[in-house]
Amino acid sequence: MPAEPLSANAIEEALRELPGWRLDGDRITRTYRLPSHFAATGLTVHVARIQDELNHHSDLTLGYNTVTLAVNSHDTGGAVTRKDLELAARVEAVAAGHGAE
Repeated sequence: MPAEPLSANAIEEALRELPGWRLDGDRITRTYRLPSHFAATGLTVHVARIQDELNHHSDLTLGYNTVTLAVNSHDTGGAVTRKDLELAARVEAVAAGHGAE
């Protein structure tokens, strides 16, 4: 059963608890800046593991010292759901350990 799409107000309220995350069109996004390419690669691998655990995947972009996530739920036609917010919260919980800002 697909997750229920969230209203724009519900998304904005939830994002208050996720610093740096923002609603961008039909998805939530965040770019992390890291101290090095190696640190950015480590965060990317950690995010990939979280995504596999949740069976929920974002668009994940690795730059020289940045990692960008953009996520929504395809099974709801591209709307933001609680699954997206859970993924964002899990990434937030590990990002600082990689030196992300």
